[in-house]
Amino acid sequence: MKTLFNRLRGVERDIVQAPVEDDAAAPFYQAQHNEIAIFEAAWKKRLPVMLKGPTGCGKTRFLEYMAWRLKRPLVTVSCHEDLTSSDLIGRFLLEGDRTVWQDGPLTRAVKVGAICYLDEIVEARTDSTVIIHPLTDHRRQLPLEKKGQEIEAHEDFMLVISYNPGYQTVLKDLKPSTKQRFIGINFNYPNAEVERSIVRSEVPDLPEALLNPLVEVGQRARALKDHGLEEATSTRALVYAANMMAAGLSPIEACQVALINPITDDAELSEALLEIARAHFS
Repeated sequence: MKTLFNRLRGVERDIVQAPVEDDAAAPFYQAQHNEIAIFEAAWKKRLPVMLKGPTGCGKTRFLEYMAWRLKRPLVTVSCHEDLTSSDLIGRFLLEGDRTVWQDGPLTRAVKVGAICYLDEIVEARTDSTVIIHPLTDHRRQLPLEKKGQEIEAHEDFMLVISYNPGYQTVLKDLKPSTKQRFIGINFNYPNAEVERSIVRSEVPDLPEALLNPLVEVGQRARALKDHGLEEATSTRALVYAANMMAAGLSPIEACQVALINPITDDAELSEALLEIARAHFS
C-alpha cells in the first residue's frame, strides 16, 4: 500500500488514504438506505458510479467511507467551469531545457487503481467530460491524445462522479449518453432519526437538550425550499450550527449564522427561518 501511495506523489492533497486495519480511523457515515450494498456491487464489477443529490447531504462523506471500506486510495477533483481535459489527464511542461510530460490526477488514478471522484461534474467543460467515456464501458481505457497513447485502467480503478440535480440547466447538465454509462445512486437529506445520529457523532460535545430542537429546525426549514429558497438547509449546515452552539454561541445566533445567512439574502425568508428557530429554542 505504501508503494501505491508513493506512485501518486504530486497529488497527495487530493488523496484520502484508506486504512487497512485501523477500524477507529473509519470516516463516520450513517447509511440511509441500501447505498453501501449498491456501491459494493458496482465495485465488484468495476462499474462507474454516479452520486446524485443536493448540497451537503453526504455524497462526499459516503465516498470517503466507501474508499476506507474497500481499502482503496481516493483521488478527488473538484470540477469547475475552467477545468480542462489537460487538467485531468496531464500536459507537457518545460523543465529546464527539456519538455516533460506530467500526468494529471485522473491519469495517476487510472494507472495505480485508485477511486477517482469527479465532484460536481456538470460544472466542468464539455471536453472534460467526453474524455471519461472510454473509461466507463468495456474498454476501460484513457486516451492520451497528446502522447498518442491509450492507457489501460488498473484492475482496481473505479470512476465516480457526482452532481446536484437542483442545479441543472440547459447549459449545465450531463448528456443522457453520459448518464447512461453510470450506475446511479440517489441521495437526499436524511430523516430526523438518522440526522440526529449524524449530528451527535460529528459534534459529541453538543448538549443533548440542543440536539433534538436543532434537527427539528432543519427538518422544518426544508419545507421552505419550494417557497422561495433556492437551496434547502443541509445536514452539513446543521453540523456547523451544532459546532457553533458547542463553542458557546446561543442557539438562535448559531442558527442565524449557520442555517440562515448562508442560504438567503431575502429579509422575509430570513425572518421566517428565524421564527422557526425561535419556536424550537424558546
